[in-house]
Amino acid sequence: MNGRFLLLLMALLFTQILGAQTVLFGKNQQAPADTVPKRIDKALNFLAFGDWGRNGADHQIPVAQTMSKVAEQIRPAFYAVTGDNFYPSGVASEHDPLWHYSLENIYSDFIFQWDWYPVLGNHDYKSNPGAQVAYSKISRRWKMESRYYSKLFSINDDTTQQVLMVFIDTNPLIAEFYKNKEYGPNVKTQDSAAQIKWIKKQLSNSSPNIKWKIVVGHHPMYSAGGRENGYDTKSIRASLKPIFDTYGVDLYIAGHEHSLQYLHESQAATHHFISGAASESTAVHATDMVQMAASAYGFMVFSIQLGVVTVQTVTDSGKVISSIQINKK
Repeated sequence: MNGRFLLLLMALLFTQILGAQTVLFGKNQQAPADTVPKRIDKALNFLAFGDWGRNGADHQIPVAQTMSKVAEQIRPAFYAVTGDNFYPSGVASEHDPLWHYSLENIYSDFIFQWDWYPVLGNHDYKSNPGAQVAYSKISRRWKMESRYYSKLFSINDDTTQQVLMVFIDTNPLIAEFYKNKEYGPNVKTQDSAAQIKWIKKQLSNSSPNIKWKIVVGHHPMYSAGGRENGYDTKSIRASLKPIFDTYGVDLYIAGHEHSLQYLHESQAATHHFISGAASESTAVHATDMVQMAASAYGFMVFSIQLGVVTVQTVTDSGKVISSIQINKK
């Protein structure tokens, strides 16, 4: 065994193997004592999930059913949707039958009718990504007003305590996509420089009312999954990390990896979450940034208060496998 492997083995505690589920914790994290999802009052509560649209296949329905039960208890203000909304190749138009097979017929419960704020994944770029923007004019809950956009949300209805959420399109930020036969035609229509300029402008907002800055995108900056050293992960890190560092982004929420992860680099301002397991689950492994990584179907519940964010990771069985608190420095 080499030294790095021994260090990771010591730093990470292998805590659970439940059927096909594997959960890894960093040395400062552990399984929660209470495994039932909890609503946190006087907070901005929302659910985050991604990589979901499979016409009900591969656990999409069980995860959706559990999300409905948890949402009834949490009463989220909205849903943050981390992309790859329609497998295998996006939708052809705002009238594509997949809107019914993968969205409307599955997430039909009343609790799902609150606002959805989606971003585009790479699979969404294979067909007509603009159709997902157009669907916002048909659906009351689907709130993708453009391929990237931002929203201000109040904590406990207090407009002096706000959360800036910036929803971005990571696909044009990946250089290799421009040469890809499937993604290339739609990526080439986008101006990545214009989006970067826009992201900087949004994040430069210095209003004293903004207490937290959160970015939501499809591709992660770091990962403990198969794409840890992928060209897409490296591209996002090169494009966005300097911006996040400059403007003090508190949380980055992504999908793409079909797992549930919390990664954080010591002393870094940004905490990284991956919630991409709403219809498929893939393997995770130990890295020096892992605080929690789960190969499990599920989603995350975010509860934002003035000085603390609580993140509960929930599996398709409804069990909370991780409850993390991030304190504002």
